[in-house]
Amino acid sequence: MKEYTLLAIISVLLVIILDFVLRTRLVLNKKFWVFWAVMFVLIFIVNGYLTWKPIVIYGESFYLGIRLFTIPVEDFLFGFSLITSNIVLWEYYTKKMKEKENAVRKNTVI
Repeated sequence: MKEYTLLAIISVLLVIILDFVLRTRLVLNKKFWVFWAVMFVLIFIVNGYLTWKPIVIYGESFYLGIRLFTIPVEDFLFGFSLITSNIVLWEYYTKKMKEKENAVRKNTVI
């Protein structure tokens, strides 16, 4: 069984669901995808170096065996999930804090 592949795909699906449940709607934002184009290049450089050296080694039985140069495709999926989940949570809690501050301002008598 390709555990890394399965977990990477599940993590992408979960983070997209989280994005819609928390109503941040990042995946519908053009700026988000421009950000990901930049991140893709950076991930490619760092992860490419780590897998080329080889500082990071993957067990062949755990992933599909499909690589972009030296990087398993699952790394891009997993990286997407990690970074996107952090941005989704950041946006969600930033919005909540702003709503709370606005509510406090409305209730404060000056």
